[in-house]
Amino acid sequence: MNIEHMRTFLEVAATANFNRAAERLHVSQSTVSARVKALEEQLDRKLFVRARSGAELTAAGRQFQRYALTAVRAWQQARQQIALPEGLRTTFGFGIQVNLWERLIPAWLGWMRSQAADVALRIEADYSDSLTRQLADGLLDLGVMYVPRTTPGLVVEPLLDERLILVATEPRTVRQGWLEDYVMVHWGDDFQIAHSQAFPDMLAPAVAVGLGAIGLRAILDNGGSGYFLESTVRHLIARRRLYRVANAPTFRRPAYLVYPANPVDPELLQIALQGLRLAGTGQAG
Repeated sequence: MNIEHMRTFLEVAATANFNRAAERLHVSQSTVSARVKALEEQLDRKLFVRARSGAELTAAGRQFQRYALTAVRAWQQARQQIALPEGLRTTFGFGIQVNLWERLIPAWLGWMRSQAADVALRIEADYSDSLTRQLADGLLDLGVMYVPRTTPGLVVEPLLDERLILVATEPRTVRQGWLEDYVMVHWGDDFQIAHSQAFPDMLAPAVAVGLGAIGLRAILDNGGSGYFLESTVRHLIARRRLYRVANAPTFRRPAYLVYPANPVDPELLQIALQGLRLAGTGQAG
């Protein structure tokens, strides 16, 4: 099955529009249509239904989407592995939860460069479901995530257990002043549930973001409040750029290591795991 055909299918699925997919792929709309038609003939199933709102995936299309994504990623990984420059012996794929990037990656990169300088590192920042799928499909060698899914063949172990605390750019209490300019950071579904239980009468905030670093920058630049990892804002509290909101509840934010029970390179995996454990305690780098 043609990789370009699958890449085109994924682009149409992502944009829900044949013309937009053609623009992003730098090909004609007729080429996109021909590639999708070729896939449909090979699979003997319709993958899209054209509607006023654009191109909608059929039930078969939704099923095929995951396999196409896996195939395209595997092809890209194979190309990278084969094309390694002289001096690099292998590639190590690492996936990390988006909001943990700043917390772990700088120290871990320094560790890997010192302990495995002949290894090319491929790092993906994504969310738990996607990272788990890529690990299960063999596209990643190691992942760190908030909500790992129990999956045959994957090992899950605790890495961090941090706290999310409510801070503001001026002294406040949870009973006064913090809601007007509150920035909601989406730390995951479990956080959203706990947050709703703690603040059942709270209306939807004016600003909501998916990344902690963006939310923190927003309140530092414009004033406001929000929930952030205690380890991230501790130095800002010490410098009085932020203040803990008095009497506000805190939320746990555990993170987990996830890796194959039968890794391709057990020795390299152990090096990477050791680096993450040290990074989690602030000792790597």
